[in-house]
Amino acid sequence: MPPVEELLSAAVAAVGGVERPGQVKMAQAVRHAIEHDEHVAVQAGTGTGKSLAYLVPAIRHAIESDTAVVVSTATIALQRQLVDRDLPRLSEALADQLPHEPQFAILKGRRNYLCRYKVTAVWPDDEEDQLFDPREVSATGRMVQRIQEWAEETETGDRDELVPGVNEQAWRQFSVSAKECLGAQRCPSGAECFAEQARERAGQVDVVVTNHALLAIDAMEEFAVLPEHDVVVVDEAHELVDRVTSVVTDELSETTVSMAVRRVGRLIEQGVADRLQAAGEDLKALLAAAPPGRLDQLPQVLGTTLTVLRDAAFTCLTAMGPRGGDNWGGGKNDDPEQAGQRKAAFTALDEVHDTAVRMLEAFGGDSEVDRAEVVWLEAATDRRPAVLKVAPLSVGGMLREKLFADRTVILTSATLALGGTFEGMARQWGLGPARPDQPAVPDDGSGDGAGTGRSGEDGERAAGRPKPWTGLDVGSPFDHPRSGILYIAKHLPQPGRDGLPQEYLDEIAELIEAAGGRTLGLFSSMRAAKAATEALRERIQMPLLCQGDDSTSLLVKQFAEDPETCLFGTLSLWQGVDVPGPSLSLVIIDRIPFPRPDDPLASARQRHVAARGGNGFMAVAATHAALLLAQGTGRLLRSQHDKGVVAVLDPRLETARYGSFLKASIPPFWTTTDPQKVRAALRRLTAASS
Repeated sequence: MPPVEELLSAAVAAVGGVERPGQVKMAQAVRHAIEHDEHVAVQAGTGTGKSLAYLVPAIRHAIESDTAVVVSTATIALQRQLVDRDLPRLSEALADQLPHEPQFAILKGRRNYLCRYKVTAVWPDDEEDQLFDPREVSATGRMVQRIQEWAEETETGDRDELVPGVNEQAWRQFSVSAKECLGAQRCPSGAECFAEQARERAGQVDVVVTNHALLAIDAMEEFAVLPEHDVVVVDEAHELVDRVTSVVTDELSETTVSMAVRRVGRLIEQGVADRLQAAGEDLKALLAAAPPGRLDQLPQVLGTTLTVLRDAAFTCLTAMGPRGGDNWGGGKNDDPEQAGQRKAAFTALDEVHDTAVRMLEAFGGDSEVDRAEVVWLEAATDRRPAVLKVAPLSVGGMLREKLFADRTVILTSATLALGGTFEGMARQWGLGPARPDQPAVPDDGSGDGAGTGRSGEDGERAAGRPKPWTGLDVGSPFDHPRSGILYIAKHLPQPGRDGLPQEYLDEIAELIEAAGGRTLGLFSSMRAAKAATEALRERIQMPLLCQGDDSTSLLVKQFAEDPETCLFGTLSLWQGVDVPGPSLSLVIIDRIPFPRPDDPLASARQRHVAARGGNGFMAVAATHAALLLAQGTGRLLRSQHDKGVVAVLDPRLETARYGSFLKASIPPFWTTTDPQKVRAALRRLTAASS
């Protein structure tokens, strides 16, 4: 097998790129981690070419060991980039240097594939008639019809290939979860199942591209979802904890209970189902009257309601009889539709029962230190009723046991070294101390007993000890001090809770005028983005777009095509905008993006860290803000020729004690607090671009 450096050179030449020192260093680190069965976290700035840097050594290992490598991403966009662009070109480039041309496939959760059986079968109705707007009803009906037409021609059944897309209500009528699926052996359409075909393809390739959610499901389930593998590459690793948390968050509402009642109603005695219906009505009334927010103690009335709901669901499960095997009703001589109805009913009842049990047990600890989960109530909206949710305070222990214990894991992103170190992300992932030649990760109470790493050389690992890991920052090909300015508006007042102060609006207007448009405004809330848009459209001459005016992708396209246009928005723009060239020379951030004080999960995690003797603010709130700031400021330089300004209007970045931690998390721009210097620089840049 050729060495990694030789393969990387061939790959870079084939795609018309330029080999960069950081890219080579990263590829060598990935190779070393794989060969020595260690984990590595690599921060690689935009433009490094990190996809090739991890794909080349990963493919080399897959072919040499005849075992698939799994590459997990957080976004559909990166999945498609890997499968549609990077991997085809890379496979062709390496075909002559390896024993065979590398093969690859994409694999998603079962919900992402069309269920052939559900297209034709009579299935229990999951949707209540909650759409009172005739236009919405007809729009969903047209989507359903389009799915049915697409089902006749699609070769993959992959939802992402249905363009334009459809809403969740329409898609749910033609898809099933893994727990609802009858299985290929019993399903009448099992031989032509799109999800099974995708799994079969994934079992025959060298690289399987998936997402963080499916990676988490594969790690936690007793049965394998992904093909056998010993190496995982986690791209966009800064999002891993949030995506895993979403997978293991459960909820209860009138919708989940009524769905279970509808599914089980025709399969058991009506009186038994009515008990569950009555318990659901009690829950509905209670949630509608209760104030939203985190629940630190279990109110007696809620405890009683959850207990009744749990017992009613258990009674229904008992009435359903045995499950599994031919008891699904799916034997050779049984009705498959009955099997589908029973499986769907068991799934819905399990969800209600198990979630009620989990919520009751969340309050069982003697003190805050013993607490493992948090329960909170989300208020009703126009689209959904009030919902009770439960989530773990930490997923580090789960990741350590289920992901890191038996595999070599490569974690990479442009933003991992928050505050200049990998400590914060390592604690969230559940990793112990780094290798002896790396800075240790102190236990500040924010983890859940991450354990200790190995202290010896390569060789056999002490029984029960986790694999060692290394943190590596390979830098960026951009010259940040020469290409960008970080402007901190120290003279402005601290942001308040009552919207944007007039001084902020004046500052934004003056900066946009100096930049000649070309501005991406990143706001901490949608309310702030809309308020700024309304106020400034009357003051500036440049076109001003706001997230929500149209689809985000179309707005970004319009922004990129017209240099004078400005685009304001919130969270998805902090991470999802890639606009190289003269259309973007100013990024404005209205305030440090701390989580909201009333965010139930973040506030519970912060309090839990403090109860264990750690600094809850730094471990949770500051780390969250640092990650978003790193992502947001990273929107400015997207190519070697880009220049511009990042303007942070929140003076706390300069004046607060935690400001140095936050500034150490973002690219090393030249920094100033002088507004005159910044406006002059923007005017010069605008003149040069005209």
